[in-house]
Parts: sequence; structure tokens; C-alpha cells
Amino acid sequence: MATALVTGGTSGIGAAFARALAARGDDLVLVARDAVRLEQTAADLRARHGVDVEVLPADLAVRADVDRVAARLGDAARPVDLLVNNAGFGIRQRLTAEDLSAFEHGFDVMVRAVMVLSGAAARAMTTRGHGAVVNVGSTAGYVTMGGYSALKSFVGVYTEGLANELVGTGVTATVLCPGWVRTEFHERADIGTGSIPSWMWLDADALVAECLRDVAAGKVISIPSRRYQALMLAARLAPRPLVRRASRALSSSRH
Repeated sequence: MATALVTGGTSGIGAAFARALAARGDDLVLVARDAVRLEQTAADLRARHGVDVEVLPADLAVRADVDRVAARLGDAARPVDLLVNNAGFGIRQRLTAEDLSAFEHGFDVMVRAVMVLSGAAARAMTTRGHGAVVNVGSTAGYVTMGGYSALKSFVGVYTEGLANELVGTGVTATVLCPGWVRTEFHERADIGTGSIPSWMWLDADALVAECLRDVAAGKVISIPSRRYQALMLAARLAPRPLVRRASRALSSSRH
């Protein structure tokens, strides 16, 4: 029986991962800031699927908390077979703002914690010769929509580099790059969604199922749905001035 550790596992895409993994019989370690919500989520998954669910309250912006999660990933007596680095949030702060605290907070959670936890998991998994790391990036990493795009672009490149290092070890690394997903993410970040056409929205459970298939196939980049695959191919091939112009238009519609 496998064990998966999911950060941000009580809401949105993280909760969808937790449901999918529990449904296939994996034991779980759920990481999130809200201890009460963690316990509620764990109790529901135990009751529904009969799996063991360990809760690990942690704020991934706090280095001591990140170190505790890294130690759990490195615990040889309780091996973790799959790490899902999902914890994150939207950032509306302008890049020219004098106060960059929101961006710094995002960097700690969505970049530094991802690096520390991915490294800890990969080291432990490599000694056993199997395992997988999934880092949740974003299609925003292919465009130029401010600080969030910059952070998620790093996650994508970092994960591809990690995948290179892990070739031949039995351990894989995959970056999941979703587009617009129907979760509470946008409401929490106060991001307007009224102008987003219905065809651009993805279902969290469906994209997680597709990502897990990609992980099983050893894919490094998982972009759920053919429509987003086509859009991101266009973003990679398009002249950068055109990408920047489209990004400005999207940013204006969101705010």
C-alpha cells in the first residue's frame, strides 16, 4: 500500500488529490494550516475509503514548519511514495509595489517550500528506488501575468530540472499546469472571473485523474485537457511580444 503526502490537502486541487488517492487505496499525510479543517477532512476520507490519514498542521511560509514536513518525508520508517506540492494562493500585488510582502509570502510557500520538500522527498525516494514528486504549477507560468506567473514559471523549470537529475533512479518528477479550475482559489484571492468563458474552466477531480495518469506514464509536464494543451503550445510558439499583449488583456479582465 502506497503513502502520499499532499500539501494544501483540504481544499481545491489538493483536496481533489486527497480524494483520488484515498479512493485508489493510498494512505495519506495531509498538510495544511487549519488544524480543524485537517481533522475534518481526514475523518471524512477515513470513513469513506478506509485508509489511514495522518494530519500534519503546518504553515509553509514558516521555515521551521517546512523543516518538520521535510523530516516527515525523510522518515525511513514511514516512507512516502508520492509527494504532491500543491499549497498555494493567488497574488494580486503589482510588481512595482513598494511593499512586496505578498510576493515574498508567495515565494516562501510556492517556491522555497516546493524546493525543500521536493529535495527531501527525492532523496528519500532515491534510496528506495521508486517514488514520484508532483509539483502544482500553472498555465500562468507560460505567460506574463505578474508575480504569480513568475513564481509558477520557476516551479515548471525547477521540476523539469529535477526530472533530469532523477533519470535512472526510479523516481519521477511531474509539474501539473492547470488553467482555470472551479475551486475557491479565485474567490480567496479576490480575482474576478466573470469575463472567463465557460469552456476555459476545468473540473478539479478530472484534472487530478489526468495528472495521476501522466505520473504513472512518467510524463514530466502534465497539462490537463486538450484545449489547454493547444493553448500552451501556442503560447510557447508565439512571439513574446504577442504573449505579453495577451497577458495584459487577461490581467485587465481579471482585475
